[in-house]
Amino acid sequence: MRIPADERTDRVRGFYAQAPFPGYPARDSLSALRERASRSAFARSLDAGLPGDASVLEMGCGTGQLSLFLASADRIVVGADLTRASLELAQSAAERLGVEGVRFVETDLHAPGLRREAFDAVICTGVLHHTPDPARRSPRLPGSFDRVRAGRRRLQRGRPATPARAPPDRATHDYRWVPGDPVLAERQGEPARRRAWLRDQYQHVEEHRHTLGEVRSWFRASGFIYLRAFPSTLFGGAANELFAQEDDWAVERAVAQLAWMRSLGGEGGLFVAVGAKPS
Repeated sequence: MRIPADERTDRVRGFYAQAPFPGYPARDSLSALRERASRSAFARSLDAGLPGDASVLEMGCGTGQLSLFLASADRIVVGADLTRASLELAQSAAERLGVEGVRFVETDLHAPGLRREAFDAVICTGVLHHTPDPARRSPRLPGSFDRVRAGRRRLQRGRPATPARAPPDRATHDYRWVPGDPVLAERQGEPARRRAWLRDQYQHVEEHRHTLGEVRSWFRASGFIYLRAFPSTLFGGAANELFAQEDDWAVERAVAQLAWMRSLGGEGGLFVAVGAKPS
């Protein structure tokens, strides 16, 4: 299913081929994977919000850990990614951990070889800020938008426009010690996983930041209704249902994004925008 790609996309593919992200710890188990995923408020909300029989596409699944976490009950999950090395790790983990409701495919974000309107939800997290020229391509970014059935949900994750973590010239440095990064500290005894995190967070070959307003404009261009952001942009951070329509006020939204500079730094500085395809 691989199609010719531009030079920058091929650089991203090669980057992850060298160190697939995120890596799996030694002696992993399904219960350990679920426990790790459950530490994330977003993953918990996503799991709770998706029906037990939903069909789900994770576009840009990497090594498939979220796909494996969501492939419970009677769900069917398809994990799609640009990099074959990542998908091989994902498939190996699915077999090793005994997860049956998941399939992994190699395909491109802009031209996914998947049937239109085949999924109840499409998840694309940790991908937007590594995609070449997303603003120029926004009217068709990503092609997986029209893989969602009418009335169903779309989640897009991006890095805030404000620099929550690393300096602008991050890709030019050979970071070996980054003060204040809890993930690096936690992975001192796991060199491969530590290197994968270090590369993805501080040495990426394609890295840019976006505001929630930009992501919302891409929703509109794709004919989607914006529902909410995660974390919430409401004062007080109300934790309502992930797929529920949330109140929206421009001033509140701007203040929330400034607060994300501090609150989201520990998880890579990423926010999620949630939308729905009109019925």
